[in-house]
Amino acid sequence: MKLKASTFASLACLLALTSCGKKEATEEKAVELPRVTVDVAHRLSVAQQKEYTATVEAENINNIAPSTPNRIKTIRVDVGDRVRAGQELVTLDRSNSDQLRINRDNLQREYDRAVKLLEIGSGTQQQVDQLQAQLDAVKSQYDNMMENTILRSPISGVVTARNYDPGDMTGNMPVLTVGQLSPVVKVMINITENDMSKIAAGMPVSVKFDAFGDEVFSGKVSRIHPTVDTATRTFQVEVQVANPKEDIKPGMFARVDINLGDQDNVVVPDRAVVKQTGSGNKYVYVLRGNKVSFQRVELGQRLDTSYELLSGIEDGDTVVITGQARLIDGAEVEVQK
Repeated sequence: MKLKASTFASLACLLALTSCGKKEATEEKAVELPRVTVDVAHRLSVAQQKEYTATVEAENINNIAPSTPNRIKTIRVDVGDRVRAGQELVTLDRSNSDQLRINRDNLQREYDRAVKLLEIGSGTQQQVDQLQAQLDAVKSQYDNMMENTILRSPISGVVTARNYDPGDMTGNMPVLTVGQLSPVVKVMINITENDMSKIAAGMPVSVKFDAFGDEVFSGKVSRIHPTVDTATRTFQVEVQVANPKEDIKPGMFARVDINLGDQDNVVVPDRAVVKQTGSGNKYVYVLRGNKVSFQRVELGQRLDTSYELLSGIEDGDTVVITGQARLIDGAEVEVQK
């Protein structure tokens, strides 16, 4: 069977189009490989600088309260007032103490009379001893009551709380709270079990307070509590900060910076770290051959334009630093030079 020239021309065009389509598909397939740039993870000695947050506390705190409930007559100070050790702060009702004073004076006279009668042979030693015992008991009771009708501050400091007004009956709360702010204040921070062995009493620290911007205060570790909090698995550590002018106040927010020594860890560019959507997990794509694998990592500190990694990546691993948006675990990639 003979074919017309027009038929040959049609077949030739069809073959040409088919050939072009295959060529374009091959080129398109090559272009579809995600293009990435890479870098090499390396091990570096990193200063283990840890920051802990807490609030300022007075070095010593005294709650001023009577030993027994009583009505308040006067309160001589208010929150924020400075007080000195031994200063009279609160006066309570003395009606009961006045009656005790009268009883004490009467017993004193009876005792003195009994002693004189014994001296002239008209009294007995038993009577003198009985009156002596009664007098000692009343004196002790009176002294205790007097001590609790005038409340004094045992320390020099600042009044940090006032819970009653004149005319109130004292209850479960202290009338006043006095905090000692000089020469030092303290900050209580919580240290993890892993870091516990790196902390020692006397270790220097740097402290910043939000109230003072970037100003850095020197402090030191003064005490390490020996028991762990079972809920948080942390130890409490007390940090003292010099406060001679009492500028640092209780309740201020503090950031305590401690150097726990140097440690060799793997470091990668910060661009290599990818956050998984919908979680706080961090990942890095590692290139092996022409394929990438999705490796979960634990971040340490940020170091300028790099991240310290505590786990997940080995020294010398090739990591992807750009082009991650098109990647999935196990994807083939084209590395751009």
